[in-house]
Amino acid sequence: MLDLAITLFTLGLLALGLRRPYLWVLAYLYIDILAPQKISYRLLASLPISLIAFVLAFAGWALLDDKRDSRFTLRQGLIAVLLVYCGITTMFADFPVEAADKWAWVWKALVFALFLPLTLRTRLRIEAAALVMVLSVGAIIIDGGIKTIAGGGGYGELHLFINDNIGLYEGSIISAVSVAVIPLILWLMKHSTVFPSDWRVKVFGAALIFACMLIPIGTQARTGLLCIALLGVLALRTVKRRFLYISLAVVGALAAIPLLPDSYTKRMNTIENHASDESASTRVAVWMWTLDYVKDHPFGGGFDAYRGNKLRIELRDGQGGNVDVTETYDQARAYHSAYFEMLGEQGWPGLILWLWLMLSGLWQMERIRAKWKGRTGPGETWQAPLANALQQSLLVYMTGSLFVGIAYQPFCFMLIGLQCGLWSYLKRIDSPQYRAALAPAAMRVSDAVAAG
Repeated sequence: MLDLAITLFTLGLLALGLRRPYLWVLAYLYIDILAPQKISYRLLASLPISLIAFVLAFAGWALLDDKRDSRFTLRQGLIAVLLVYCGITTMFADFPVEAADKWAWVWKALVFALFLPLTLRTRLRIEAAALVMVLSVGAIIIDGGIKTIAGGGGYGELHLFINDNIGLYEGSIISAVSVAVIPLILWLMKHSTVFPSDWRVKVFGAALIFACMLIPIGTQARTGLLCIALLGVLALRTVKRRFLYISLAVVGALAAIPLLPDSYTKRMNTIENHASDESASTRVAVWMWTLDYVKDHPFGGGFDAYRGNKLRIELRDGQGGNVDVTETYDQARAYHSAYFEMLGEQGWPGLILWLWLMLSGLWQMERIRAKWKGRTGPGETWQAPLANALQQSLLVYMTGSLFVGIAYQPFCFMLIGLQCGLWSYLKRIDSPQYRAALAPAAMRVSDAVAAG
Protein backbone atom coordinates (compact mmCIF):
# COMPACT_ATOMS: atom_id res chain seq x y z
CA MET A 1 0.00 0.00 0.00
CA LEU A 2 2.82 2.40 0.84
CA ASP A 3 4.49 1.62 -2.49
CA LEU A 4 1.29 2.39 -4.42
CA ALA A 5 0.59 5.61 -2.52
CA ILE A 6 4.09 7.01 -2.89
CA THR A 7 4.22 6.04 -6.59
CA LEU A 8 0.89 7.72 -7.40
CA PHE A 9 1.83 10.86 -5.45
CA THR A 10 5.22 11.19 -7.15
CA LEU A 11 3.90 10.62 -10.66
CA GLY A 12 0.94 12.91 -9.97
CA LEU A 13 3.25 15.70 -8.85
CA LEU A 14 5.30 15.36 -12.03
CA ALA A 15 2.12 15.40 -14.11
CA LEU A 16 0.93 18.63 -12.46
CA GLY A 17 4.15 20.24 -13.64
CA LEU A 18 2.80 20.15 -17.18
CA ARG A 19 0.40 22.90 -16.11
CA ARG A 20 2.68 24.70 -13.63
CA PRO A 21 6.37 24.07 -14.51
CA TYR A 22 7.57 25.39 -11.13
CA LEU A 23 6.07 22.26 -9.58
CA TRP A 24 8.91 20.30 -11.19
CA VAL A 25 11.32 22.27 -8.98
CA LEU A 26 9.26 21.29 -5.95
CA ALA A 27 9.10 17.70 -7.20
CA TYR A 28 12.88 17.53 -7.32
CA LEU A 29 13.12 18.89 -3.77
CA TYR A 30 10.70 16.19 -2.61
CA ILE A 31 12.43 13.37 -4.50
CA ASP A 32 15.95 14.36 -3.52
CA ILE A 33 15.05 14.65 0.18
CA LEU A 34 12.72 11.68 0.69
CA ALA A 35 14.15 9.37 -2.03
CA PRO A 36 10.78 7.70 -2.81
CA GLN A 37 12.46 5.52 -5.43
CA LYS A 38 14.34 3.77 -2.61
CA ILE A 39 11.20 3.31 -0.54
CA SER A 40 9.35 1.86 -3.51
CA TYR A 41 10.13 -1.64 -4.74
CA ARG A 42 8.26 -1.63 -8.07
CA LEU A 43 7.74 1.13 -10.63
CA LEU A 44 9.64 4.01 -9.01
CA ALA A 45 12.53 1.70 -8.14
CA SER A 46 12.96 0.91 -11.84
CA LEU A 47 12.89 4.53 -13.04
CA PRO A 48 15.66 7.19 -12.80
CA ILE A 49 13.05 9.38 -11.15
CA SER A 50 15.57 11.79 -9.58
CA LEU A 51 17.25 12.44 -12.93
CA ILE A 52 13.84 12.87 -14.62
CA ALA A 53 12.77 15.50 -12.06
CA PHE A 54 16.21 17.19 -12.29
CA VAL A 55 15.94 17.55 -16.08
CA LEU A 56 12.28 18.63 -15.97
CA ALA A 57 13.02 21.33 -13.38
CA PHE A 58 15.76 22.87 -15.52
CA ALA A 59 13.84 22.48 -18.78
CA GLY A 60 10.68 23.94 -17.31
CA TRP A 61 12.51 27.04 -16.13
CA ALA A 62 14.59 27.45 -19.30
CA LEU A 63 11.73 26.97 -21.78
CA LEU A 64 8.54 28.02 -20.00
CA ASP A 65 9.26 30.23 -17.01
CA ASP A 66 9.46 34.02 -16.88
CA LYS A 67 13.11 34.92 -16.28
CA ARG A 68 12.86 38.72 -16.17
CA ASP A 69 13.07 38.81 -12.35
CA SER A 70 15.78 36.14 -12.02
CA ARG A 71 19.02 37.46 -10.54
CA PHE A 72 22.47 35.90 -10.07
CA THR A 73 23.98 36.62 -6.63
CA LEU A 74 27.50 36.57 -5.25
CA ARG A 75 26.84 33.41 -3.23
CA GLN A 76 25.69 31.63 -6.37
CA GLY A 77 29.02 32.65 -7.86
CA LEU A 78 30.77 31.08 -4.88
CA ILE A 79 28.83 27.86 -5.44
CA ALA A 80 29.85 27.91 -9.12
CA VAL A 81 33.53 28.37 -8.23
CA LEU A 82 33.32 25.58 -5.65
CA LEU A 83 31.68 23.33 -8.26
CA VAL A 84 34.48 23.92 -10.77
CA TYR A 85 37.16 23.51 -8.12
CA CYS A 86 35.69 20.20 -6.91
CA GLY A 87 35.60 19.00 -10.50
CA ILE A 88 39.29 19.78 -10.93
CA THR A 89 40.33 18.05 -7.70
CA THR A 90 38.29 15.01 -8.74
CA MET A 91 40.43 14.65 -11.87
CA PHE A 92 43.57 14.49 -9.72
CA ALA A 93 42.12 12.62 -6.73
CA ASP A 94 44.17 10.18 -4.65
CA PHE A 95 41.42 7.58 -5.13
CA PRO A 96 39.93 8.21 -8.60
CA VAL A 97 37.22 5.54 -8.56
CA GLU A 98 35.84 6.46 -5.13
CA ALA A 99 36.13 10.17 -5.94
CA ALA A 100 34.11 9.71 -9.11
CA ASP A 101 31.36 7.97 -7.14
CA LYS A 102 31.05 10.89 -4.74
CA TRP A 103 31.30 13.47 -7.52
CA ALA A 104 28.30 11.78 -9.21
CA TRP A 105 25.96 13.18 -6.54
CA VAL A 106 27.91 16.21 -5.28
CA TRP A 107 27.76 18.03 -8.60
CA LYS A 108 23.96 17.67 -8.68
CA ALA A 109 23.64 19.15 -5.18
CA LEU A 110 25.82 22.13 -6.12
CA VAL A 111 24.19 22.71 -9.52
CA PHE A 112 20.69 22.62 -8.03
CA ALA A 113 21.69 25.04 -5.25
CA LEU A 114 23.05 27.29 -7.99
CA PHE A 115 19.82 26.99 -9.98
CA LEU A 116 17.14 27.12 -7.25
CA PRO A 117 17.37 30.89 -6.48
CA LEU A 118 16.69 31.69 -10.15
CA THR A 119 13.22 30.17 -9.80
CA LEU A 120 12.28 31.88 -6.52
CA ARG A 121 10.75 35.04 -8.02
CA THR A 122 7.78 35.49 -5.65
CA ARG A 123 6.87 35.07 -2.02
CA LEU A 124 4.62 32.15 -2.90
CA ARG A 125 7.46 30.30 -4.59
CA ILE A 126 9.82 30.89 -1.68
CA GLU A 127 7.19 29.71 0.78
CA ALA A 128 6.30 26.67 -1.35
CA ALA A 129 9.95 25.61 -1.52
CA ALA A 130 10.33 25.94 2.26
CA LEU A 131 7.08 24.05 2.82
CA VAL A 132 8.02 21.13 0.54
CA MET A 133 11.46 20.88 2.16
CA VAL A 134 9.95 20.80 5.67
CA LEU A 135 7.21 18.31 4.83
CA SER A 136 9.55 16.02 2.88
CA VAL A 137 12.10 15.76 5.67
CA GLY A 138 9.15 15.76 8.09
CA ALA A 139 7.97 12.45 6.67
CA ILE A 140 11.30 10.87 7.70
CA ILE A 141 11.19 12.62 11.07
CA ILE A 142 7.62 11.50 11.86
CA ASP A 143 8.54 7.92 10.97
CA GLY A 144 11.57 8.08 13.28
CA GLY A 145 9.63 9.80 16.07
CA ILE A 146 6.92 7.13 16.11
CA LYS A 147 9.52 4.34 16.21
CA THR A 148 11.40 6.11 19.01
CA ILE A 149 8.27 6.32 21.15
CA ALA A 150 7.61 2.66 20.42
CA GLY A 151 11.07 1.78 21.75
CA GLY A 152 12.72 1.15 18.40
CA GLY A 153 15.62 3.54 18.86
CA GLY A 154 19.30 3.03 19.52
CA TYR A 155 22.63 4.05 18.05
CA GLY A 156 22.65 2.68 14.51
CA GLU A 157 19.39 0.83 15.19
CA LEU A 158 16.67 3.37 14.33
CA HIS A 159 15.51 2.10 10.93
CA LEU A 160 13.54 4.67 8.98
CA PHE A 161 11.75 4.18 5.66
CA ILE A 162 14.79 2.43 4.22
CA ASN A 163 17.36 0.30 6.00
CA ASP A 164 20.37 2.12 4.59
CA ASN A 165 22.72 4.80 5.95
CA ILE A 166 22.52 7.10 2.93
CA GLY A 167 21.82 10.82 2.95
CA LEU A 168 19.22 11.89 5.46
CA TYR A 169 18.65 8.29 6.52
CA GLU A 170 21.97 8.26 8.42
CA GLY A 171 21.47 8.77 12.16
CA SER A 172 23.79 11.69 12.85
CA ILE A 173 22.74 13.54 9.69
CA ILE A 174 19.01 13.30 10.33
CA SER A 175 19.63 14.34 13.96
CA ALA A 176 21.27 17.58 12.85
CA VAL A 177 18.75 18.27 10.08
CA SER A 178 15.73 17.52 12.29
CA VAL A 179 16.83 20.28 14.67
CA ALA A 180 17.78 22.62 11.81
CA VAL A 181 14.24 22.58 10.34
CA ILE A 182 12.54 23.58 13.62
CA PRO A 183 12.93 27.35 12.94
CA LEU A 184 11.35 26.89 9.51
CA ILE A 185 8.45 24.94 11.02
CA LEU A 186 7.82 27.77 13.47
CA TRP A 187 7.89 30.32 10.64
CA LEU A 188 5.43 28.31 8.52
CA MET A 189 3.09 27.91 11.52
CA LYS A 190 2.80 31.69 11.82
CA HIS A 191 3.32 33.16 8.35
CA SER A 192 2.25 30.51 5.83
CA THR A 193 -0.24 31.57 3.15
CA VAL A 194 -0.50 28.09 1.63
CA PHE A 195 -1.78 26.73 4.96
CA PRO A 196 -2.92 29.83 6.89
CA SER A 197 -2.37 29.68 10.62
CA ASP A 198 -5.22 28.02 12.50
CA TRP A 199 -5.53 25.39 15.23
CA ARG A 200 -4.88 22.51 12.81
CA VAL A 201 -1.66 24.04 11.51
CA LYS A 202 -0.51 24.80 15.05
CA VAL A 203 -1.26 21.28 16.32
CA PHE A 204 0.51 19.64 13.39
CA GLY A 205 3.48 22.02 13.70
CA ALA A 206 3.81 21.38 17.44
CA ALA A 207 3.62 17.61 16.88
CA LEU A 208 6.27 17.83 14.13
CA ILE A 209 8.59 19.84 16.39
CA PHE A 210 8.12 17.20 19.11
CA ALA A 211 9.08 14.52 16.58
CA CYS A 212 12.14 16.57 15.63
CA MET A 213 13.22 16.58 19.27
CA LEU A 214 12.75 12.81 19.47
CA ILE A 215 15.08 12.05 16.56
CA PRO A 216 18.33 12.77 18.48
CA ILE A 217 17.03 10.47 21.23
CA GLY A 218 16.05 7.72 18.83
CA THR A 219 19.35 7.86 16.94
CA GLN A 220 21.38 8.48 20.13
CA ALA A 221 23.57 10.81 18.09
CA ARG A 222 25.58 13.23 20.22
CA THR A 223 25.42 15.77 17.40
CA GLY A 224 21.68 16.19 17.92
CA LEU A 225 22.08 17.10 21.59
CA LEU A 226 24.57 19.86 20.74
CA CYS A 227 22.26 21.18 18.01
CA ILE A 228 19.30 21.30 20.43
CA ALA A 229 21.40 23.18 22.98
CA LEU A 230 22.48 25.73 20.36
CA LEU A 231 18.93 26.26 19.08
CA GLY A 232 17.76 26.79 22.66
CA VAL A 233 20.33 29.56 23.08
CA LEU A 234 19.52 31.13 19.68
CA ALA A 235 15.83 31.29 20.59
CA LEU A 236 16.68 33.74 23.41
CA ARG A 237 17.15 36.41 20.76
CA THR A 238 13.52 36.47 19.68
CA VAL A 239 11.43 35.20 22.62
CA LYS A 240 9.46 37.89 24.43
CA ARG A 241 9.61 36.49 27.98
CA ARG A 242 13.18 35.26 28.31
CA PHE A 243 13.08 34.47 32.02
CA LEU A 244 9.95 32.37 31.59
CA TYR A 245 11.49 30.65 28.56
CA ILE A 246 14.68 29.77 30.46
CA SER A 247 12.69 28.51 33.44
CA LEU A 248 10.48 26.28 31.28
CA ALA A 249 13.52 24.98 29.38
CA VAL A 250 15.32 24.02 32.59
CA VAL A 251 12.21 22.39 34.08
CA GLY A 252 11.55 20.51 30.84
CA ALA A 253 15.12 19.24 30.65
CA LEU A 254 15.10 18.08 34.28
CA ALA A 255 11.76 16.35 33.80
CA ALA A 256 12.93 14.61 30.61
CA ILE A 257 16.20 13.19 31.99
CA PRO A 258 14.59 10.40 34.10
CA LEU A 259 12.51 9.36 31.08
CA LEU A 260 15.49 8.92 28.77
CA PRO A 261 16.80 5.39 28.15
CA ASP A 262 20.02 4.43 29.97
CA SER A 263 21.79 3.75 26.67
CA TYR A 264 21.14 7.35 25.62
CA THR A 265 22.46 8.96 28.81
CA LYS A 266 25.56 6.73 28.78
CA ARG A 267 26.34 7.74 25.21
CA MET A 268 25.84 11.44 25.97
CA ASN A 269 28.29 11.13 28.89
CA THR A 270 31.05 10.36 26.38
CA ILE A 271 30.90 14.01 25.26
CA GLU A 272 32.62 14.99 28.53
CA ASN A 273 35.00 12.02 28.71
CA HIS A 274 35.81 11.63 25.01
CA ALA A 275 39.34 10.30 25.63
CA SER A 276 37.89 6.97 26.82
CA ASP A 277 35.47 6.66 23.92
CA GLU A 278 36.97 4.95 20.86
CA SER A 279 34.62 6.66 18.42
CA ALA A 280 35.44 10.17 19.68
CA SER A 281 39.16 9.44 19.97
CA THR A 282 39.24 8.13 16.42
CA ARG A 283 37.66 11.34 15.15
CA VAL A 284 40.33 13.42 16.87
CA ALA A 285 43.03 11.19 15.38
CA VAL A 286 41.55 11.64 11.88
CA TRP A 287 41.48 15.42 12.33
CA MET A 288 45.13 15.45 13.37
CA TRP A 289 45.99 13.28 10.36
CA THR A 290 44.14 15.72 8.07
CA LEU A 291 46.12 18.70 9.38
CA ASP A 292 49.34 16.82 8.69
CA TYR A 293 48.09 15.73 5.27
CA VAL A 294 47.37 19.26 3.99
CA LYS A 295 50.87 20.37 4.91
CA ASP A 296 52.07 18.34 1.93
CA HIS A 297 48.81 18.59 -0.06
CA PRO A 298 47.54 22.17 0.40
CA PHE A 299 45.05 21.75 -2.46
CA GLY A 300 43.57 18.58 -0.98
CA GLY A 301 43.46 15.02 -2.21
CA GLY A 302 40.05 14.96 -3.88
CA PHE A 303 36.93 13.22 -2.67
CA ASP A 304 37.43 10.36 -0.19
CA ALA A 305 41.09 11.24 0.40
CA TYR A 306 40.63 9.95 3.97
CA ARG A 307 41.01 6.41 2.61
CA GLY A 308 44.75 6.94 2.77
CA ASN A 309 44.94 7.54 6.53
CA LYS A 310 46.57 5.17 9.02
CA LEU A 311 45.93 5.98 12.66
CA ARG A 312 47.34 5.17 16.06
CA ILE A 313 44.72 5.88 18.73
CA GLU A 314 45.28 6.19 22.48
CA LEU A 315 42.33 5.45 24.78
CA ARG A 316 42.60 6.76 28.34
CA ASP A 317 40.37 5.29 31.01
CA GLY A 318 40.41 6.37 34.64
CA GLN A 319 41.13 9.48 36.70
CA GLY A 320 44.01 10.94 38.64
CA GLY A 321 47.05 8.69 38.81
CA ASN A 322 45.13 5.55 37.87
CA VAL A 323 44.84 6.05 34.12
CA ASP A 324 44.97 3.04 31.84
CA VAL A 325 46.26 3.81 28.35
CA THR A 326 45.31 1.44 25.57
CA GLU A 327 46.63 1.70 22.03
CA THR A 328 44.63 0.69 18.99
CA TYR A 329 45.18 1.09 15.26
CA ASP A 330 42.84 1.89 12.43
CA GLN A 331 42.89 3.09 8.83
CA ALA A 332 40.67 4.60 6.14
CA ARG A 333 38.44 6.27 8.72
CA ALA A 334 36.11 9.04 7.51
CA TYR A 335 36.55 12.64 8.63
CA HIS A 336 33.34 12.90 10.73
CA SER A 337 33.48 16.67 10.33
CA ALA A 338 32.44 18.82 7.38
CA TYR A 339 35.27 21.26 8.09
CA PHE A 340 37.98 18.60 7.98
CA GLU A 341 36.14 16.93 5.08
CA MET A 342 36.51 20.11 3.04
CA LEU A 343 40.09 20.62 4.19
CA GLY A 344 41.24 17.09 3.39
CA GLU A 345 39.39 16.79 0.08
CA GLN A 346 39.59 20.33 -1.33
CA GLY A 347 42.50 21.77 0.65
CA TRP A 348 42.70 25.30 1.97
CA PRO A 349 41.09 26.93 -1.12
CA GLY A 350 38.04 24.65 -0.84
CA LEU A 351 37.67 25.23 2.90
CA ILE A 352 37.93 29.00 2.45
CA LEU A 353 35.30 28.95 -0.32
CA TRP A 354 32.95 26.82 1.80
CA LEU A 355 33.36 28.99 4.91
CA TRP A 356 32.87 32.13 2.81
CA LEU A 357 29.63 30.66 1.49
CA MET A 358 28.38 29.85 5.00
CA LEU A 359 29.44 33.06 6.75
CA SER A 360 28.14 35.30 3.95
CA GLY A 361 24.77 33.58 4.37
CA LEU A 362 24.70 34.45 8.07
CA TRP A 363 25.59 38.05 7.21
CA GLN A 364 22.92 38.35 4.50
CA MET A 365 20.18 36.97 6.73
CA GLU A 366 21.24 39.39 9.47
CA ARG A 367 21.05 42.28 6.99
CA ILE A 368 17.52 41.27 5.98
CA ARG A 369 16.43 40.91 9.59
CA ALA A 370 17.78 44.31 10.56
CA LYS A 371 16.20 45.99 7.54
CA TRP A 372 12.72 44.48 7.78
CA LYS A 373 12.12 43.78 11.48
CA GLY A 374 10.66 47.23 12.20
CA ARG A 375 8.16 47.21 9.36
CA THR A 376 4.50 46.64 10.09
CA GLY A 377 2.84 47.39 6.75
CA PRO A 378 0.73 44.88 4.81
CA GLY A 379 2.91 42.11 3.43
CA GLU A 380 6.00 43.35 5.29
CA THR A 381 5.99 41.25 8.46
CA TRP A 382 7.14 37.85 7.14
CA GLN A 383 10.56 38.77 5.76
CA ALA A 384 12.52 39.35 8.97
CA PRO A 385 11.19 36.20 10.71
CA LEU A 386 12.06 34.07 7.65
CA ALA A 387 15.58 35.50 7.53
CA ASN A 388 15.94 34.78 11.24
CA ALA A 389 14.69 31.20 10.74
CA LEU A 390 17.08 30.56 7.84
CA GLN A 391 19.96 32.04 9.84
CA GLN A 392 19.21 29.79 12.80
CA SER A 393 18.88 26.75 10.52
CA LEU A 394 22.28 27.47 8.98
CA LEU A 395 23.90 27.96 12.39
CA VAL A 396 22.51 24.62 13.57
CA TYR A 397 23.80 23.00 10.37
CA MET A 398 27.25 24.50 10.88
CA THR A 399 27.29 23.22 14.46
CA GLY A 400 26.23 19.73 13.41
CA SER A 401 28.89 19.88 10.70
CA LEU A 402 31.57 20.02 13.37
CA PHE A 403 31.03 16.33 14.06
CA VAL A 404 29.36 15.00 10.89
CA GLY A 405 30.76 14.88 7.36
CA ILE A 406 27.94 16.80 5.66
CA ALA A 407 29.89 19.43 3.75
CA TYR A 408 27.94 18.65 0.56
CA GLN A 409 24.63 17.49 2.07
CA PRO A 410 21.98 18.31 -0.59
CA PHE A 411 19.35 19.40 1.96
CA CYS A 412 21.74 21.92 3.46
CA PHE A 413 22.59 23.31 0.02
CA MET A 414 18.85 23.64 -0.58
CA LEU A 415 18.74 25.85 2.52
CA ILE A 416 21.53 27.93 1.01
CA GLY A 417 19.60 28.17 -2.26
CA LEU A 418 16.55 29.34 -0.30
CA GLN A 419 18.64 32.02 1.38
CA CYS A 420 20.01 33.22 -1.97
CA GLY A 421 16.48 33.35 -3.40
CA LEU A 422 15.16 35.38 -0.44
CA TRP A 423 18.09 37.80 -0.61
CA SER A 424 17.64 38.35 -4.37
CA TYR A 425 13.84 38.71 -4.15
CA LEU A 426 13.86 41.23 -1.29
CA LYS A 427 16.67 43.24 -2.85
CA ARG A 428 14.61 43.53 -6.03
CA ILE A 429 11.24 44.47 -4.50
CA ASP A 430 12.79 46.94 -2.07
CA SER A 431 14.71 48.82 -4.74
CA PRO A 432 13.69 52.41 -5.65
CA GLN A 433 13.16 51.38 -9.28
CA TYR A 434 10.69 48.65 -8.32
CA ARG A 435 8.78 50.93 -5.96
CA ALA A 436 8.63 53.66 -8.61
CA ALA A 437 7.24 51.16 -11.12
CA LEU A 438 4.53 50.14 -8.63
CA ALA A 439 3.52 53.71 -7.79
CA PRO A 440 1.24 54.33 -10.85
CA ALA A 441 -0.63 51.07 -10.27
CA ALA A 442 -1.06 51.91 -6.58
CA MET A 443 -2.43 55.35 -7.53
CA ARG A 444 -4.98 53.79 -9.91
CA VAL A 445 -6.16 51.44 -7.19
CA SER A 446 -6.43 54.33 -4.72
CA ASP A 447 -8.44 56.43 -7.21
CA ALA A 448 -10.76 53.51 -7.92
CA VAL A 449 -11.39 52.98 -4.20
CA ALA A 450 -12.07 56.70 -3.70
CA ALA A 451 -14.53 56.69 -6.61
CA GLY A 452 -16.40 53.79 -5.08
